[in-house]
Amino acid sequence: MRKDALVIRCAAEAFARGARPDAGAVQRLLAEARAIDREFLAGIGRLPVRIEIPYGRIEPLRLRRIERGLELCWHILEAWRQGQRLRDGAQRAELERGLREILTLYCEETAALSHSVQLPALLVPLRERVAGALLRIMRETAADIATHKRR
Repeated sequence: MRKDALVIRCAAEAFARGARPDAGAVQRLLAEARAIDREFLAGIGRLPVRIEIPYGRIEPLRLRRIERGLELCWHILEAWRQGQRLRDGAQRAELERGLREILTLYCEETAALSHSVQLPALLVPLRERVAGALLRIMRETAADIATHKRR
């Protein structure tokens, strides 16, 4: 949530200035995401697991998620400034498509991160089953959220 809040804040600040967030803003957000990762890893230091975040796999997903989040926030703010409701007409389709993409990227990032958890050998098969089930549930929920369906 903190990473998403940073994206929203960045988009709002850029919108207030009247200029879209640039590549420098995206790189700052990636750096801030890494700082949040470091805080998280420091907080789990006493647990009997080791996590090595695979940034080579994660950062392209994060980059696209940040870019798409900034873009979506910009469109939401534009609609708001023009007095439009979010779910009216083209805004609704764009909102659903953007939200689905962001949530799908989040699912992919979570799946990649699940493989970075180093567990004792006996627990690895359990991790794989749990990670697979979690990914399936996250993808289904992402589609439901994006299209505003209720289970």
